[in-house]
Amino acid sequence: MFTYDEIKSILDNFSIAGKLVSFGPIDDGHINDTFRVVYDVGGKEMCHLLQRINTTVFKKPDELMANVDCVTSFLRDKIIASGGDTERETLYCKPTRTGKKYFVDEKDRVWRLYNFVENSYSNNSINSPAVFFNAGKAFGEFQRLLADFPIDKLYETIPDFHNTGKRYRNLVNSIEANPKGRVKYVSEEINFCYERRNETYILTGKTLIGDLPLRVTHNDTKLNNILFDKTTDEPICIVDLDTVMPGLSLYDFGDAIRFGANTTTEDDKNLNNVSLDLGLYEQYVRGFLTSAGESLVPEEVRLLPFSAKMMTLECGMRFLTDYIDGDVYFKIHYPDHNLDRCHTQFALVADIERKYNEMMEITAKAYEEICGKAL
Repeated sequence: MFTYDEIKSILDNFSIAGKLVSFGPIDDGHINDTFRVVYDVGGKEMCHLLQRINTTVFKKPDELMANVDCVTSFLRDKIIASGGDTERETLYCKPTRTGKKYFVDEKDRVWRLYNFVENSYSNNSINSPAVFFNAGKAFGEFQRLLADFPIDKLYETIPDFHNTGKRYRNLVNSIEANPKGRVKYVSEEINFCYERRNETYILTGKTLIGDLPLRVTHNDTKLNNILFDKTTDEPICIVDLDTVMPGLSLYDFGDAIRFGANTTTEDDKNLNNVSLDLGLYEQYVRGFLTSAGESLVPEEVRLLPFSAKMMTLECGMRFLTDYIDGDVYFKIHYPDHNLDRCHTQFALVADIERKYNEMMEITAKAYEEICGKAL
């Protein structure tokens, strides 16, 4: 817990006008400490978003903040050029009194101050197909606005984060080491990965030969990382930019489908509940292509269904690897939690494979209707 005096002493290092009136925690996130702070500026309330970056998780805050500042500055320029509202359509870092984008206190805690997007809300669940359409539209717009971003300006803050081939090799290494003697319990799961091992190198391979362009990727395309307008319910701003780095648009798309179009929870023990909702898949594809379609190369669009399969397989392999290693990475709530998570992901992979042709047809039809192009 932080006291008023502690928060005020942090905020005094930022170049902001007015007098601190109040502050309160925002508890949606699980990594950083976040506060809504309210200032009185000539009798008018002005809100800001104060965050303490968790440097246990993000060990290179200077690189992280360089990425965030670079991307949000680029977005602001695009929004200004289109006549938009930079206070609502993107986050941006407010400078300290010395001109830096973050402040390090005497305890080596790293703090930043964002604009606060008024009259907005976030969703934690998909309560209608329209919500998932808007999610696709929001992350598609993120891709569209950053399509010509100079990618060499970004640090790769988490190397090989979505290198699925490397995730497979990590699994093989864990199988060979077998530190907890658990390999004998997961032969079917290991074989499931082995049968698909060649596919794990497709996306990185196509990137190396130039078929897929490196882009700015968000890498955490959960629904609650989109702010919606309280009046119109339209998506207005993408938040939680700590994992922004170079990658493939397919990573963001595929991961959004992985958790958003699954008909059950990530750790449902009843695998009969696991399936890909084709209706939700279509909604997200159409929302995504409505915004990003013209900025994508055809190979990216053709691989949208494949990306959903790969991001799901990758996540399942990570759960399986962690189970074999003794549950050292993901938090678990019971002994076989990671194994149940793995089973759910692999069941979703299998369902995506069954529905793959339908996913391709949905994608091609949406691309032709929205962008006027055939795949």
